[in-house]
Amino acid sequence: MNMQKGSYTVREANANTCTECNHEIHEEKNCCVKDKHVHTGENAHEHNQSHMDTNKHACSHHNDAQHDIKHTLGLQQRFWISAVLGAVLLVLMVGMFTGTMSHTVVRWGTFIATTPIMLASGAPFMTSAWQSFKKHNANMDTLVALGTGVAYIYSLIALFMGLPVYFESAGFIIFFVLLGQIFEEKMRSNASHAVEKLLDLQTKSAHVLRDGTYIEIPREELKVGDIIRVLPGEKIAVDGVIVEGRTAIDESMVTGESMPTSKSVGDAVIGSTINTTGTIVFRAEKVGSNTMLAQIVDFVKQAQSSHAPIQNLTDKISHIFVPTVVILSILTFLTWFVVVGASPIDALVYAVSVLIIACPCALGLATPTALMVGTARSAAMGVLIKNGAALQETSKIDTVVFDKTGTLTIGKPIVSDIVGDAHEVLRLAASVERNSEHPLAGAITERAQQEGIELNEAYDFEALSGLGVRAHIDGHVVVLGNEKIHENHTFDVQLRKRMSEMNNDAKTVVIVGVDNKIVGLIAIQDAPKESAQSAIASLKKRGLRTVMLTGDNEKVAHAIAQKVGIDEVISDVLPQEKADVISTLRADGATVAFVGDGINDAPALSVADVGIAMGTGTDIAIEAGSVVLTHNDLRGVVRAYDMSKKTFNRIILNLFWASIYNVIGIPIAAGIFASVGFVLNPEISGLAMALSSVSVLASSLLLNVSKVE
Repeated sequence: MNMQKGSYTVREANANTCTECNHEIHEEKNCCVKDKHVHTGENAHEHNQSHMDTNKHACSHHNDAQHDIKHTLGLQQRFWISAVLGAVLLVLMVGMFTGTMSHTVVRWGTFIATTPIMLASGAPFMTSAWQSFKKHNANMDTLVALGTGVAYIYSLIALFMGLPVYFESAGFIIFFVLLGQIFEEKMRSNASHAVEKLLDLQTKSAHVLRDGTYIEIPREELKVGDIIRVLPGEKIAVDGVIVEGRTAIDESMVTGESMPTSKSVGDAVIGSTINTTGTIVFRAEKVGSNTMLAQIVDFVKQAQSSHAPIQNLTDKISHIFVPTVVILSILTFLTWFVVVGASPIDALVYAVSVLIIACPCALGLATPTALMVGTARSAAMGVLIKNGAALQETSKIDTVVFDKTGTLTIGKPIVSDIVGDAHEVLRLAASVERNSEHPLAGAITERAQQEGIELNEAYDFEALSGLGVRAHIDGHVVVLGNEKIHENHTFDVQLRKRMSEMNNDAKTVVIVGVDNKIVGLIAIQDAPKESAQSAIASLKKRGLRTVMLTGDNEKVAHAIAQKVGIDEVISDVLPQEKADVISTLRADGATVAFVGDGINDAPALSVADVGIAMGTGTDIAIEAGSVVLTHNDLRGVVRAYDMSKKTFNRIILNLFWASIYNVIGIPIAAGIFASVGFVLNPEISGLAMALSSVSVLASSLLLNVSKVE
């Protein structure tokens, strides 16, 4: 049973998954599979609003978000019913073995305690088994339903005939299976709110020119052609083209470029980016669903809904295992009753023993217990793995693609080099720049603060658009900026050579001049994180391919890649194109993990086999990713890979331990060795089943002591 989809396993063509409730959407029949009902056509998801958009074959993402909550609460309620009554069964079993309770009390007590478990907690298994049977299919629910159903019905008959009863076996089986589902449910990501968080990034209103006056109107009322004014610090409402003014705009959410981009008349602006310095007026070109942000929203939505869940390994086993066990149980009954000539009750005891010892408690625990321990261990190391599918995919990746800004790099400009008299150059530059609003000014003043440099008062400060800044300090004219502002200044050959080298390293160079003479250079760059180089080296050591994928320009991208050790670089890529690149890599046969932190990374995080989000990144990136690095340490990518490998290998080992009891126990339970007095009645079969579960749990707990770099 795939526990992420409710109680049914439905095999149909063209099935996608609703991004809100995580139930299957079948395009051929336009149906959505829910925990207790299968709705088709116009009646899909019968409640307040139709869960299915019949035109787009997609689930709505508003009122029906309650479905996942209802599913979870239903599962929890079923589990707690089985847990509380299972505790009663345990007390009764202890009382029987210790002799403190009479057999009559135990027989009727187990009947009273097990009946609500069967009716409330076990009913969905019965329903699922019946639905699977009608579709000529078998899943783990089939075996749970058969094992518990036969044990309960047999015990009910035996109760009134004075024979041994095995009610507790049915109750414990349901408890263990539900326990496994609860473990997996806790690790499964809740319905993603990434789309809503993206939309929240939009500004609520804009100042639009109406009858010669700027008035504030809601964003929804904007039309193509509207003239909109944006003040410093405000968000740009929609996509458009500047018709008046100059500014620097923070477009990192879209382009990945950490440095604000200078904009003037004729340049395009993107909705929801931030105007940092000057006042601009622009003409709206794209509004509503046509803006770039809206397109990113749609892309994330499509990517999430088309993400096919991984087929659960135990489900694959069940397709062969379940019918085999059922056939063996029937053959056991017929052999004893028809061939050997045993009584119907004795033959039924052997048949029930086969079903009980084969019941998938251990199989049901094999995956979720390993996932629980593995994900808990990962979390302690700063790696949050949201669900079992993500962990399984992480263990199979062969290519890791990194975003640059904020992922491989710090994500903000810092001073990397100072040429000349470092203290004096920084003192002069910071004294001037503390009056500036330019983003690079903050990097310079922050460095001066870190070094405890005392700044001087700057007078007659003047910002020269596109060139730099000028001010008077201690009677001297101090000029900071690019080469154009220093055209008439004396430029030492060695300084010019050094500036050329820093430019080649993709650093932004601020030239510092005093009284028409260049006295120093300050290089500013978004520097790599300390953990980047070692993380890349470790991934390469494990044979993984590493790629940088960024919206930044080629020169900057290659400079950072060279520092951290990445060989492949794909630059100048927009958000939609990032996802296309990931899709292309996957189409070429790669199993891809994408590591990102920004809004612009959300589509790629959603479409990758494994999306790894930096914990210090945006909420949308964290929502879109299936793995989150909480410590902002890129070595977490290595830990995620190593831990997923160990956990998945542990799952395989658990499945072995879960199966070996069946391989050994089923022939004994079937009575093959009855002639030598070696038999397993249903009670002993239940004990063997419990030992199988204990061995699986112990195997999973050993993950806590496994060695991870």
